[in-house]
Amino acid sequence: MRILGISAFYHDSAAALLVDGRPVAAAQEERFTRIKHDQSFPEHAIRYCLAEGGIDLDAVDHVVFFEKPLLKFERLLETYLARAPSGFSQFRKAMPVWLKDKLFQKAAIARELAPFSPSGDIEPKLLFAGHHQSHAASAFFPSPFEEAVVLTMDGVGEWATTSVTIGRGNRLETVREIRWPHSLGLLYSAFTYYTGFKVNSGEYKVMGLAPYGEPRFKDLILEKIVQVRPDGSFWLDQRYFDYTTGLTMTSRRFHDLFGAPPRHPDAPLTQRDMDLAASIQAVTEEIVLRITRNLAATYRIPNLCLAGGVALNCVANGKVLRDGAFEKVWVQPAAGDAGGALGAAYAAYHLHAGRERIVDSGLDSMSGAYLGPAFTQADIETRLTRCGAVFRALGDNDTLEATSSALERGHAVGWFQGRMEFGPRALGARSILGDPRNPEMQRTLNLKIKFRESFRPFAPSVMAEHAADWFEIDAPSPYMLMVADVAKDHRRAMTGDEASRFGIDKLNVPRSSVPAVTHVDYSARIQTVHRETNPRYHALLDTFRSRTGCPMLVNTSFNVRGEPIVASPEDAFRCFMGTGMETLVVGNCVLDKAQQNPALAEDYTSRFERD
Repeated sequence: MRILGISAFYHDSAAALLVDGRPVAAAQEERFTRIKHDQSFPEHAIRYCLAEGGIDLDAVDHVVFFEKPLLKFERLLETYLARAPSGFSQFRKAMPVWLKDKLFQKAAIARELAPFSPSGDIEPKLLFAGHHQSHAASAFFPSPFEEAVVLTMDGVGEWATTSVTIGRGNRLETVREIRWPHSLGLLYSAFTYYTGFKVNSGEYKVMGLAPYGEPRFKDLILEKIVQVRPDGSFWLDQRYFDYTTGLTMTSRRFHDLFGAPPRHPDAPLTQRDMDLAASIQAVTEEIVLRITRNLAATYRIPNLCLAGGVALNCVANGKVLRDGAFEKVWVQPAAGDAGGALGAAYAAYHLHAGRERIVDSGLDSMSGAYLGPAFTQADIETRLTRCGAVFRALGDNDTLEATSSALERGHAVGWFQGRMEFGPRALGARSILGDPRNPEMQRTLNLKIKFRESFRPFAPSVMAEHAADWFEIDAPSPYMLMVADVAKDHRRAMTGDEASRFGIDKLNVPRSSVPAVTHVDYSARIQTVHRETNPRYHALLDTFRSRTGCPMLVNTSFNVRGEPIVASPEDAFRCFMGTGMETLVVGNCVLDKAQQNPALAEDYTSRFERD
């Protein structure tokens, strides 16, 4: 059975192809259109998925959309009516769009799919899954568990903002729900907006900024804005927000509570902004831990699966894992709306068609999330030549040695290999790599390569078999969705002066033998690299280890601020030429910046919108 899942029309549109219960292809539309968080119909992603499966749409049994438009329309309509006349201007803008397109989405989707179907017989194949049902299915069905509690937390789907589902075999049963407008995802996004970052994009900046601050506003938030019960259920005082009917996230009452209007995106970050980030991160962690502890005590199931945008908060995830209420925790790597495409396909296969589920005996059924396009060596050489690139084509071992040598010399290396990752994280297929022992590497990557804020932390990719020697973690973290502390043996003791620093001044203090991946609180967002899922990347790490004794590399996504992760060799070459990267490795082609034609360089500093 072949099922095509689709997510679209809000943000992070994507498509995924499931064949007999196994994902064979999945990709976000942004990678092809080069528009960050592209929300348009994912025609390019669909074309890729069908090509990867060697089929056209007529060979697909079902096409499944990741949410139910009529229920979403019901929620919007009831919200506007309940808050009338407040928000009338937004209501007036939204209704024509819904009445023209979104309310009749089945016919609109069928029209968009028509070019992929020679027969034109599309509408009978269309199904619609619930938004949180799609998230839950994406988390449980590819997980390594026969049975699990599934926790989904995001902004909002149709009505649900937080839901709890019990997964057993090929079934899912929803047992708890928190509904709009009470949303942990939107609470976090409100502080993202208030601290001057972009909603649905900058939440991870707030998470990265939090360790520079103190959570001095936590009690105020819990006293005034959100009420949290012992079981983790919560209620938001809507007087402090404007997201239900307005065009902004926060209200004047919110601004008065914290004594200032929202920070302008171009204004410098202050200690107050860092303290706000630390405070909302602490509140989020407390809510999530209350929920997970209660779920573990209530259902007595040792396994937890996470999905929804809040599940991308890897700091909270790491605390849930270390808390030990659940023995094992698995997070869907594409936890946001892009993963809804895959979850919708899973929901159709198991819940609609009733097909049995075979649990993968390895890490999971996601193939390491390497579900995107790949390019042959011959195709890579043709494409790079067409770009005007100068390269050396080497053998496999020589490529690994040349890359390791460049990393040892302090180069930032663009690494483009195999199938592209599905989800927001680069996992060693479309990555920029660096030497984690280099104390200047974080600053260099942030300012000269990524063109972004200096405080942003970087993740270590570490050989799975060596992870416990360097970090306080004893579980796999293949998708960079768990944070753990650097092992005490590798930490560096700070001087009195260093320990007394505040805010961004903390950034310049090396805290371990791998300072480029050690955050200011001694934590690291870890990717464990497994030979079974990415033998090429694992071999590079092993080569670097044999030369240096260090089994890890700095790993950040292959893009600049505001740009989607690169998808093609041409994208990689443009990014390489527009940044301070010294070396690019695409397949077995090795490129040195000094040998390239400088006329091919582009100004990347202002090419993409702020993320």
